[in-house]
Amino acid sequence: MTVQSIDGPARPVTVLGLGRMGTALAGALLAAGHPTTVWNRDPARVAAPVARGAVAADTVGDAILASPLVLVTVTDYRAVHEVLGASAASLTGRTVVNLATGTPEEVRAVAERVAAAGADYLDGAMMALPQTVATPEAFFLYSGSRHAFDAHRTTLDVLATSHFLDRDPAVAELWDLALLGSGYAVLAGFLHSLALLHTAQVPPTAFVPLVTRWLHGMLAFMPELAEEVEFRSYGAGVSPVALNRVAVGNLVRTSTLRGVDAEVHAPLRALLDRRTADGHGTDSFASLFELLKPVRSG
Repeated sequence: MTVQSIDGPARPVTVLGLGRMGTALAGALLAAGHPTTVWNRDPARVAAPVARGAVAADTVGDAILASPLVLVTVTDYRAVHEVLGASAASLTGRTVVNLATGTPEEVRAVAERVAAAGADYLDGAMMALPQTVATPEAFFLYSGSRHAFDAHRTTLDVLATSHFLDRDPAVAELWDLALLGSGYAVLAGFLHSLALLHTAQVPPTAFVPLVTRWLHGMLAFMPELAEEVEFRSYGAGVSPVALNRVAVGNLVRTSTLRGVDAEVHAPLRALLDRRTADGHGTDSFASLFELLKPVRSG
């Protein structure tokens, strides 16, 4: 079925929650010409969006009734339930886009509550920083009501490039956590590297050009690793477990000798030790997936 968009250049939007991200979203909507209604628990936070043309609602219910599209950008899922629970009667016929960070289980609970109130639900994961909202660097992930996504796609694209993943509302949050996991691992490794180089008085900014180049190479290696995992074919990998076990062991020992906490690399060292002990030292680095996957999965 083809869904005709209900978007338009002046389509009203409501933003509930005006932290740094909520304020950035409201600013992007206002810049794109959308009448924007805002609400925040602390009334002082509405001043900046109002100065740019937003309308401040006195209550959550008033804010919801002002727009067919409601963006929820509060801190956590407890706050989501508090905000929406007090105004459930106002939700009927509207689309709620929940942009709070939580777990897939928390997403399902909110989705059921919104559906019971007669509203469409989209879960959104914001892969962006406040300063990158409405720039090509930002992208948001969505799952839930496909009808709602198609109907409001033009408006959502004002905030960031939009990607619809699945009709299961919990899927976007699962992807969000997976992407965060990869990102946090890189950032933690980067900070450890800075600490290691600090022992030789290397300024952090001096490290950036070469580590950036090195990480670009790592990114280029990911498709090969993904293919090995997808086909469970680890015999021809160019980066075997045993070789990486030696490298990570050297990294940990050198760090320890220089007084640098190497705990960030301890889990990887343990996985490499286990894979080697299991007789898979010649398998590709990608074979560590076999230790990480759920025991009952294929």
